[in-house]
Amino acid sequence: MKQFPDEFFWGAATSSYQIEGAVNDGGRGPSIWDAFCRRPDVVFGRHSGDVACDHYYRYRDDVRLFNKIGLQAYRFSIAWSRVMPDGMGRINQEGLDFYSRLVDELLAVGIRPLVTLFHWDLPLALHHRGGWQNRDCASWFGDYAALVAQTLGDRVRDWMTLNEPQVIAESGYESARFAPGERQDRAGLIRTVHGLLLAHGRAVQAIRAHGRNPQRVGWAPVCITKTPATPDSDDVEAARRAMFACDMGTGDWTIWNNAWWMDPVLRGRYPDDGLALLGDDGPPIEATDMDTIGQPIDFVGINIYHAEPVRTAKRGVEVIPRPPGHPQTRMDWMVTPDALYWGPKLLFERYGKPMVITENGVSCHDWVSLDGQVHDPQRIDFVSRYLVELRNAVSEGVPVQGYLYWSALDNFEWERGYGQRFGLIYVDFARQTRILKDSAFWYRKIIESNAAILPQITSGRFAADA
Repeated sequence: MKQFPDEFFWGAATSSYQIEGAVNDGGRGPSIWDAFCRRPDVVFGRHSGDVACDHYYRYRDDVRLFNKIGLQAYRFSIAWSRVMPDGMGRINQEGLDFYSRLVDELLAVGIRPLVTLFHWDLPLALHHRGGWQNRDCASWFGDYAALVAQTLGDRVRDWMTLNEPQVIAESGYESARFAPGERQDRAGLIRTVHGLLLAHGRAVQAIRAHGRNPQRVGWAPVCITKTPATPDSDDVEAARRAMFACDMGTGDWTIWNNAWWMDPVLRGRYPDDGLALLGDDGPPIEATDMDTIGQPIDFVGINIYHAEPVRTAKRGVEVIPRPPGHPQTRMDWMVTPDALYWGPKLLFERYGKPMVITENGVSCHDWVSLDGQVHDPQRIDFVSRYLVELRNAVSEGVPVQGYLYWSALDNFEWERGYGQRFGLIYVDFARQTRILKDSAFWYRKIIESNAAILPQITSGRFAADA
Protein backbone atom coordinates (compact mmCIF):
# COMPACT_ATOMS: atom_id res chain seq x y z
CA MET A 1 0.00 0.00 0.00
CA LYS A 2 1.33 3.43 -0.91
CA GLN A 3 2.67 5.42 2.03
CA PHE A 4 3.18 9.14 2.50
CA PRO A 5 5.76 10.75 0.19
CA ASP A 6 9.32 11.09 1.46
CA GLU A 7 9.05 14.88 1.70
CA PHE A 8 5.91 14.73 3.87
CA PHE A 9 6.51 16.38 7.26
CA TRP A 10 5.14 15.52 10.69
CA GLY A 11 4.73 17.91 13.59
CA ALA A 12 2.47 19.46 16.19
CA ALA A 13 0.90 22.83 16.89
CA THR A 14 0.10 25.29 19.69
CA SER A 15 -1.01 28.90 20.06
CA SER A 16 0.35 31.80 22.06
CA TYR A 17 -2.45 32.53 24.55
CA GLN A 18 -3.02 28.84 25.20
CA ILE A 19 0.54 28.06 26.34
CA GLU A 20 2.72 31.12 26.95
CA GLY A 21 1.43 32.61 30.19
CA ALA A 22 3.47 35.61 31.37
CA VAL A 23 0.64 37.88 30.32
CA ASN A 24 2.01 40.82 32.31
CA ASP A 25 5.69 40.12 31.70
CA GLY A 26 8.24 41.10 29.11
CA GLY A 27 6.41 44.22 27.96
CA ARG A 28 3.35 42.36 26.64
CA GLY A 29 0.17 44.38 26.29
CA PRO A 30 -3.31 43.02 27.14
CA SER A 31 -5.36 41.10 24.60
CA ILE A 32 -9.10 40.57 24.30
CA TRP A 33 -8.66 37.16 25.93
CA ASP A 34 -7.10 38.71 29.04
CA ALA A 35 -10.18 40.92 29.37
CA PHE A 36 -12.65 38.15 28.51
CA CYS A 37 -11.25 35.81 31.17
CA ARG A 38 -11.86 38.46 33.82
CA ARG A 39 -15.60 38.23 33.26
CA PRO A 40 -17.48 35.99 35.66
CA ASP A 41 -18.80 32.66 34.43
CA VAL A 42 -17.68 32.78 30.80
CA VAL A 43 -14.73 30.38 31.15
CA PHE A 44 -14.87 27.00 32.90
CA GLY A 45 -13.61 27.30 36.47
CA ARG A 46 -12.87 30.99 35.88
CA HIS A 47 -9.59 29.82 34.39
CA SER A 48 -7.37 32.05 32.26
CA GLY A 49 -4.18 31.98 30.25
CA ASP A 50 -2.31 34.05 32.84
CA VAL A 51 0.15 31.20 33.47
CA ALA A 52 -1.05 28.46 31.10
CA CYS A 53 1.94 26.18 30.40
CA ASP A 54 4.43 28.86 31.44
CA HIS A 55 5.99 28.34 28.02
CA TYR A 56 7.37 31.88 27.92
CA TYR A 57 9.84 30.81 30.60
CA ARG A 58 10.02 27.07 29.85
CA TYR A 59 10.27 27.12 26.05
CA ARG A 60 13.77 25.60 25.99
CA ASP A 61 12.61 22.61 28.03
CA ASP A 62 9.53 22.27 25.85
CA VAL A 63 11.60 22.28 22.67
CA ARG A 64 13.76 19.52 24.14
CA LEU A 65 10.57 17.48 24.67
CA PHE A 66 9.45 18.21 21.10
CA ASN A 67 12.79 16.91 19.93
CA LYS A 68 12.40 13.81 22.09
CA ILE A 69 9.12 13.09 20.32
CA GLY A 70 10.96 13.54 17.03
CA LEU A 71 8.83 16.40 15.69
CA GLN A 72 9.99 17.56 12.28
CA ALA A 73 7.86 20.71 12.40
CA TYR A 74 6.29 22.92 15.04
CA ARG A 75 3.52 25.41 14.39
CA PHE A 76 3.17 28.23 16.93
CA SER A 77 1.54 31.64 16.92
CA ILE A 78 2.87 35.09 17.72
CA ALA A 79 1.05 37.11 20.37
CA TRP A 80 0.46 40.40 18.55
CA SER A 81 0.37 42.35 21.82
CA ARG A 82 3.66 40.81 22.94
CA VAL A 83 5.51 42.42 20.04
CA MET A 84 3.30 45.52 19.64
CA PRO A 85 1.63 46.13 23.02
CA ASP A 86 -0.99 48.49 21.57
CA GLY A 87 -1.31 46.60 18.28
CA MET A 88 0.22 49.51 16.39
CA GLY A 89 3.01 52.02 16.79
CA ARG A 90 5.25 51.12 19.72
CA ILE A 91 7.42 48.00 19.25
CA ASN A 92 8.38 45.74 22.15
CA GLN A 93 11.85 44.40 21.37
CA GLU A 94 11.73 42.04 24.34
CA GLY A 95 8.75 40.26 22.80
CA LEU A 96 10.43 40.01 19.40
CA ASP A 97 13.54 38.62 21.07
CA PHE A 98 11.49 35.87 22.72
CA TYR A 99 10.20 34.58 19.39
CA SER A 100 13.63 34.93 17.82
CA ARG A 101 15.13 32.76 20.58
CA LEU A 102 12.32 30.24 20.15
CA VAL A 103 12.99 29.96 16.42
CA ASP A 104 16.71 29.53 17.05
CA GLU A 105 16.04 26.83 19.63
CA LEU A 106 13.85 24.92 17.18
CA LEU A 107 16.32 25.17 14.33
CA ALA A 108 19.16 24.03 16.59
CA VAL A 109 17.46 20.64 16.99
CA GLY A 110 16.28 20.41 13.40
CA ILE A 111 12.61 21.34 13.92
CA ARG A 112 11.02 23.41 11.16
CA PRO A 113 9.16 26.46 12.53
CA LEU A 114 5.77 27.35 11.05
CA VAL A 115 4.52 30.73 12.25
CA THR A 116 0.87 31.74 12.60
CA LEU A 117 0.45 35.50 12.89
CA PHE A 118 -2.98 35.52 14.51
CA HIS A 119 -4.60 32.89 16.69
CA TRP A 120 -7.46 34.92 18.23
CA ASP A 121 -5.63 37.17 20.74
CA LEU A 122 -6.37 40.63 19.31
CA PRO A 123 -4.62 43.45 21.21
CA LEU A 124 -7.19 44.99 23.54
CA ALA A 125 -6.24 48.52 22.43
CA LEU A 126 -7.29 47.68 18.86
CA HIS A 127 -10.58 46.22 20.04
CA HIS A 128 -11.31 49.58 21.66
CA ARG A 129 -10.64 51.20 18.26
CA GLY A 130 -13.30 49.05 16.59
CA GLY A 131 -11.30 45.88 15.97
CA TRP A 132 -11.89 44.10 12.67
CA GLN A 133 -14.87 46.32 11.84
CA ASN A 134 -12.44 49.22 11.53
CA ARG A 135 -10.86 49.04 8.08
CA ASP A 136 -7.66 50.44 9.55
CA CYS A 137 -7.25 47.19 11.51
CA ALA A 138 -6.26 45.37 8.31
CA SER A 139 -3.51 47.95 7.76
CA TRP A 140 -2.34 47.61 11.36
CA PHE A 141 -2.22 43.85 10.89
CA GLY A 142 -0.13 44.35 7.76
CA ASP A 143 2.32 46.53 9.71
CA TYR A 144 2.52 43.88 12.42
CA ALA A 145 3.10 41.15 9.81
CA ALA A 146 5.89 43.21 8.24
CA LEU A 147 7.59 43.61 11.62
CA VAL A 148 7.47 39.88 12.36
CA ALA A 149 8.64 38.98 8.84
CA GLN A 150 11.54 41.42 9.13
CA THR A 151 12.52 39.83 12.45
CA LEU A 152 12.06 36.13 11.68
CA GLY A 153 11.96 35.97 7.90
CA ASP A 154 15.67 35.14 7.60
CA ARG A 155 15.01 31.82 9.40
CA VAL A 156 11.29 31.10 8.99
CA ARG A 157 9.90 30.23 5.58
CA ASP A 158 6.43 28.87 6.44
CA TRP A 159 3.72 31.35 7.43
CA MET A 160 0.00 31.34 8.16
CA THR A 161 -1.89 34.61 8.46
CA LEU A 162 -5.10 33.77 10.36
CA ASN A 163 -6.18 30.71 12.30
CA GLU A 164 -9.82 29.64 11.92
CA PRO A 165 -11.39 32.94 10.87
CA GLN A 166 -14.83 31.30 11.02
CA VAL A 167 -14.35 30.79 14.75
CA ILE A 168 -13.07 34.33 15.26
CA ALA A 169 -16.22 35.73 13.66
CA GLU A 170 -18.90 33.36 14.94
CA SER A 171 -17.66 32.67 18.45
CA GLY A 172 -16.28 36.14 19.13
CA TYR A 173 -18.88 38.36 17.44
CA GLU A 174 -22.06 36.33 16.88
CA SER A 175 -22.60 33.77 19.66
CA ALA A 176 -20.18 35.62 22.01
CA ARG A 177 -18.79 32.36 23.42
CA PHE A 178 -15.22 33.60 22.86
CA ALA A 179 -13.42 36.89 23.28
CA PRO A 180 -14.33 39.66 22.88
CA GLY A 181 -17.79 38.27 23.68
CA GLU A 182 -19.83 40.65 21.52
CA ARG A 183 -23.03 40.06 19.58
CA GLN A 184 -23.07 42.03 16.34
CA ASP A 185 -26.00 42.34 13.98
CA ARG A 186 -25.58 40.65 10.63
CA ALA A 187 -24.33 43.74 8.80
CA GLY A 188 -21.77 44.34 11.54
CA LEU A 189 -20.72 40.70 11.47
CA ILE A 190 -20.14 40.87 7.72
CA ARG A 191 -17.99 43.98 8.18
CA THR A 192 -15.94 41.98 10.70
CA VAL A 193 -15.61 39.09 8.25
CA HIS A 194 -14.54 41.42 5.44
CA GLY A 195 -12.03 43.08 7.77
CA LEU A 196 -10.51 39.70 8.62
CA LEU A 197 -10.14 38.81 4.96
CA LEU A 198 -8.56 42.18 4.18
CA ALA A 199 -6.12 41.62 7.04
CA HIS A 200 -5.17 38.25 5.59
CA GLY A 201 -4.38 39.87 2.24
CA ARG A 202 -2.38 42.69 3.80
CA ALA A 203 -0.34 40.16 5.76
CA VAL A 204 0.42 38.11 2.65
CA GLN A 205 1.72 41.27 0.95
CA ALA A 206 3.83 42.17 3.98
CA ILE A 207 5.41 38.73 4.30
CA ARG A 208 6.28 38.68 0.61
CA ALA A 209 7.81 42.15 0.86
CA HIS A 210 9.81 41.69 4.06
CA GLY A 211 10.77 38.03 4.32
CA ARG A 212 14.40 37.65 3.36
CA ASN A 213 14.21 34.08 2.06
CA PRO A 214 11.70 32.49 -0.32
CA GLN A 215 8.50 32.43 1.74
CA ARG A 216 5.68 29.88 1.75
CA VAL A 217 2.52 31.69 2.77
CA GLY A 218 -0.88 30.24 3.60
CA TRP A 219 -3.61 30.45 6.17
CA ALA A 220 -5.51 27.98 8.36
CA PRO A 221 -9.32 28.10 8.16
CA VAL A 222 -11.62 25.47 9.60
CA CYS A 223 -12.51 22.90 6.99
CA ILE A 224 -16.27 22.49 7.43
CA THR A 225 -16.35 18.90 6.21
CA LYS A 226 -19.27 17.00 4.71
CA THR A 227 -18.97 13.35 3.78
CA PRO A 228 -21.25 11.21 1.61
CA ALA A 229 -23.54 8.95 3.62
CA THR A 230 -23.02 6.19 1.01
CA PRO A 231 -20.62 5.65 -1.90
CA ASP A 232 -23.50 6.39 -4.28
CA SER A 233 -22.56 9.09 -6.79
CA ASP A 234 -25.60 11.17 -5.84
CA ASP A 235 -24.48 11.26 -2.21
CA VAL A 236 -20.92 12.14 -3.22
CA GLU A 237 -22.33 15.03 -5.21
CA ALA A 238 -24.47 16.02 -2.21
CA ALA A 239 -21.31 16.17 -0.06
CA ARG A 240 -19.56 18.25 -2.71
CA ARG A 241 -22.45 20.73 -2.86
CA ALA A 242 -22.76 20.93 0.92
CA MET A 243 -19.02 21.55 1.35
CA PHE A 244 -19.28 24.78 -0.63
CA ALA A 245 -22.77 26.10 0.04
CA CYS A 246 -23.27 29.29 2.04
CA ASP A 247 -26.67 28.00 3.18
CA MET A 248 -26.44 24.86 5.31
CA GLY A 249 -30.15 24.09 5.01
CA THR A 250 -31.40 26.96 7.15
CA GLY A 251 -32.53 29.11 4.23
CA ASP A 252 -30.08 31.80 5.27
CA TRP A 253 -26.36 32.61 5.14
CA THR A 254 -24.26 30.92 7.81
CA ILE A 255 -20.73 31.69 8.89
CA TRP A 256 -19.95 27.96 9.16
CA ASN A 257 -19.08 27.35 5.55
CA ASN A 258 -16.01 27.07 3.36
CA ALA A 259 -16.72 28.98 0.17
CA TRP A 260 -17.48 32.37 1.74
CA TRP A 261 -13.98 32.37 3.21
CA MET A 262 -11.95 30.45 0.65
CA ASP A 263 -13.43 31.76 -2.60
CA PRO A 264 -12.27 35.36 -1.97
CA VAL A 265 -8.78 34.17 -1.01
CA LEU A 266 -8.37 31.57 -3.76
CA ARG A 267 -10.74 32.81 -6.49
CA GLY A 268 -10.76 36.55 -5.85
CA ARG A 269 -14.52 36.89 -5.33
CA TYR A 270 -17.28 36.12 -2.86
CA PRO A 271 -19.58 33.24 -3.88
CA ASP A 272 -22.76 34.31 -5.64
CA ASP A 273 -25.09 32.28 -3.42
CA GLY A 274 -23.70 33.97 -0.31
CA LEU A 275 -24.09 37.45 -1.76
CA ALA A 276 -27.68 36.66 -2.76
CA LEU A 277 -28.51 35.40 0.72
CA LEU A 278 -27.03 38.50 2.40
CA GLY A 279 -28.64 41.08 0.15
CA ASP A 280 -28.20 44.56 1.59
CA ASP A 281 -26.05 43.16 4.41
CA GLY A 282 -23.31 42.15 1.95
CA PRO A 283 -19.65 43.07 2.48
CA PRO A 284 -18.57 46.72 2.12
CA ILE A 285 -16.26 46.12 -0.84
CA GLU A 286 -14.06 48.99 -2.00
CA ALA A 287 -12.20 49.25 -5.30
CA THR A 288 -9.05 47.21 -4.59
CA ASP A 289 -10.37 45.00 -1.79
CA MET A 290 -10.74 41.78 -3.75
CA ASP A 291 -7.27 42.12 -5.24
CA THR A 292 -5.89 42.52 -1.72
CA ILE A 293 -7.82 39.56 -0.34
CA GLY A 294 -6.96 37.39 -3.34
CA GLN A 295 -3.18 37.69 -3.03
CA PRO A 296 -1.62 34.43 -4.27
CA ILE A 297 -0.82 31.94 -1.51
CA ASP A 298 1.29 28.79 -1.62
CA PHE A 299 -0.78 26.38 0.43
CA VAL A 300 -3.99 26.08 2.38
CA GLY A 301 -3.70 25.00 6.00
CA ILE A 302 -6.81 23.15 7.09
CA ASN A 303 -8.00 22.34 10.59
CA ILE A 304 -10.16 19.20 10.60
CA TYR A 305 -11.58 17.33 13.57
CA HIS A 306 -14.95 15.91 12.51
CA ALA A 307 -17.52 15.82 9.72
CA GLU A 308 -21.22 15.46 9.02
CA PRO A 309 -22.51 12.78 6.63
CA VAL A 310 -25.01 13.98 4.02
CA ARG A 311 -27.12 12.45 1.29
CA THR A 312 -29.17 13.69 -1.59
CA ALA A 313 -32.79 14.45 -0.77
CA LYS A 314 -35.89 15.85 -2.43
CA ARG A 315 -35.07 19.32 -1.12
CA GLY A 316 -31.38 19.13 -1.98
CA VAL A 317 -29.03 17.89 0.72
CA GLU A 318 -29.92 16.20 4.00
CA VAL A 319 -27.62 15.80 7.01
CA ILE A 320 -27.75 12.28 8.44
CA PRO A 321 -27.60 12.09 12.24
CA ARG A 322 -25.12 9.65 13.73
CA PRO A 323 -26.62 6.54 15.34
CA PRO A 324 -27.03 6.44 19.13
CA GLY A 325 -23.79 5.52 20.84
CA HIS A 326 -21.53 6.73 18.04
CA PRO A 327 -18.01 7.39 19.42
CA GLN A 328 -17.41 10.88 20.76
CA THR A 329 -14.38 12.72 22.07
CA ARG A 330 -13.98 14.45 25.44
CA MET A 331 -15.13 17.62 23.62
CA ASP A 332 -18.33 15.76 22.60
CA TRP A 333 -17.27 15.91 18.96
CA MET A 334 -18.17 12.93 16.81
CA VAL A 335 -15.26 10.68 15.80
CA THR A 336 -15.36 10.68 12.00
CA PRO A 337 -12.05 9.54 10.49
CA ASP A 338 -13.23 9.90 6.88
CA ALA A 339 -13.23 13.68 7.43
CA LEU A 340 -9.50 13.51 6.69
CA TYR A 341 -10.20 11.87 3.35
CA TRP A 342 -13.16 13.85 2.03
CA GLY A 343 -12.12 17.25 3.38
CA PRO A 344 -8.77 17.46 1.55
CA LYS A 345 -10.15 15.66 -1.50
CA LEU A 346 -13.06 18.03 -2.07
CA LEU A 347 -11.02 21.15 -1.27
CA PHE A 348 -8.40 20.13 -3.82
CA GLU A 349 -11.07 19.48 -6.45
CA ARG A 350 -12.38 23.01 -6.06
CA TYR A 351 -9.23 25.05 -5.45
CA GLY A 352 -6.30 23.00 -6.76
CA LYS A 353 -3.96 24.13 -3.98
CA PRO A 354 -1.47 22.07 -1.92
CA MET A 355 -2.56 21.60 1.68
CA VAL A 356 -1.16 21.08 5.15
CA ILE A 357 -3.22 19.56 7.93
CA THR A 358 -2.57 22.35 10.40
CA GLU A 359 -4.74 20.90 13.18
CA ASN A 360 -6.17 17.47 13.91
CA GLY A 361 -6.32 15.78 17.26
CA VAL A 362 -8.45 14.68 20.17
CA SER A 363 -9.18 15.58 23.78
CA CYS A 364 -9.32 12.54 26.06
CA HIS A 365 -9.81 11.83 29.77
CA ASP A 366 -6.09 11.79 30.58
CA TRP A 367 -4.55 11.44 34.01
CA VAL A 368 -1.32 10.19 35.56
CA SER A 369 -1.56 6.48 36.33
CA LEU A 370 -0.12 4.78 39.40
CA ASP A 371 2.99 3.93 37.41
CA GLY A 372 3.62 7.64 36.85
CA GLN A 373 2.81 7.47 33.14
CA VAL A 374 -0.10 8.75 31.05
CA HIS A 375 -1.74 5.98 29.03
CA ASP A 376 -3.96 7.30 26.25
CA PRO A 377 -4.88 4.43 23.90
CA GLN A 378 -7.93 6.26 22.59
CA ARG A 379 -5.75 9.08 21.24
CA ILE A 380 -3.52 6.57 19.45
CA ASP A 381 -6.56 4.85 17.97
CA PHE A 382 -8.17 8.16 16.95
CA VAL A 383 -5.10 9.47 15.14
CA SER A 384 -4.43 6.09 13.53
CA ARG A 385 -7.92 6.00 12.04
CA TYR A 386 -7.68 9.56 10.75
CA LEU A 387 -4.21 9.05 9.28
CA VAL A 388 -5.37 5.94 7.43
CA GLU A 389 -7.98 8.10 5.71
CA LEU A 390 -5.45 10.85 5.01
CA ARG A 391 -3.14 8.25 3.50
CA ASN A 392 -5.97 7.22 1.19
CA ALA A 393 -6.40 10.81 0.00
CA VAL A 394 -2.67 11.26 -0.56
CA SER A 395 -2.43 7.95 -2.43
CA GLU A 396 -5.10 9.25 -4.82
CA GLY A 397 -3.01 12.30 -5.65
CA VAL A 398 -4.34 14.88 -3.18
CA PRO A 399 -1.30 17.09 -2.47
CA VAL A 400 -1.18 17.15 1.33
CA GLN A 401 2.33 18.18 2.36
CA GLY A 402 2.31 17.69 6.12
CA TYR A 403 0.38 16.84 9.27
CA LEU A 404 0.46 18.85 12.52
CA TYR A 405 -1.14 17.21 15.53
CA TRP A 406 -3.16 19.46 17.86
CA SER A 407 -1.67 19.93 20.26
CA ALA A 408 1.91 19.49 21.37
CA LEU A 409 1.01 20.31 24.99
CA ASP A 410 -2.09 20.15 27.13
CA ASN A 411 -3.11 23.80 27.38
CA PHE A 412 -5.75 26.43 28.07
CA GLU A 413 -8.68 25.33 25.92
CA TRP A 414 -10.46 28.68 25.58
CA GLU A 415 -13.91 28.80 27.18
CA ARG A 416 -13.38 25.28 28.52
CA GLY A 417 -10.35 26.37 30.52
CA TYR A 418 -8.13 23.52 31.64
CA GLY A 419 -10.96 20.98 31.47
CA GLN A 420 -9.75 19.48 28.17
CA ARG A 421 -6.50 17.74 27.29
CA PHE A 422 -5.44 17.54 23.64
CA GLY A 423 -1.70 17.26 24.16
CA LEU A 424 0.91 14.67 23.32
CA ILE A 425 2.58 16.01 26.47
CA TYR A 426 0.72 15.96 29.78
CA VAL A 427 1.01 19.19 31.77
CA ASP A 428 0.43 19.38 35.50
CA PHE A 429 -0.69 23.01 35.54
CA ALA A 430 -0.26 23.44 39.30
CA ARG A 431 3.35 22.23 39.36
CA GLN A 432 4.28 22.91 35.71
CA THR A 433 5.68 19.42 35.25
CA ARG A 434 5.49 17.54 31.95
CA ILE A 435 5.05 13.85 31.07
CA LEU A 436 5.22 12.40 27.58
CA LYS A 437 2.03 10.43 27.04
CA ASP A 438 2.01 7.00 25.39
CA SER A 439 0.74 8.77 22.27
CA ALA A 440 3.93 10.86 22.15
CA PHE A 441 6.09 7.73 21.96
CA TRP A 442 3.71 6.22 19.39
CA TYR A 443 3.84 9.43 17.33
CA ARG A 444 7.62 9.24 17.35
CA LYS A 445 7.31 5.85 15.62
CA ILE A 446 4.88 7.35 13.10
CA ILE A 447 7.43 10.05 12.30
CA GLU A 448 10.41 7.69 12.16
CA SER A 449 8.58 5.31 9.80
CA ASN A 450 6.76 8.02 7.79
CA ALA A 451 3.56 6.33 9.03
CA ALA A 452 4.54 2.89 7.74
CA ILE A 453 3.45 1.46 11.12
CA LEU A 454 -0.16 2.40 10.42
CA PRO A 455 -2.50 -0.56 9.92
CA GLN A 456 -2.49 -1.72 6.32
CA ILE A 457 -6.23 -1.34 5.92
CA THR A 458 -8.22 0.65 3.40
CA SER A 459 -10.31 2.67 5.83
CA GLY A 460 -10.21 3.93 9.39
CA ARG A 461 -13.98 4.39 9.51
CA PHE A 462 -16.09 2.75 12.16
CA ALA A 463 -18.30 -0.11 11.04
CA ALA A 464 -21.37 1.99 11.85
CA ASP A 465 -20.27 4.47 9.18
CA ALA A 466 -19.41 1.98 6.48
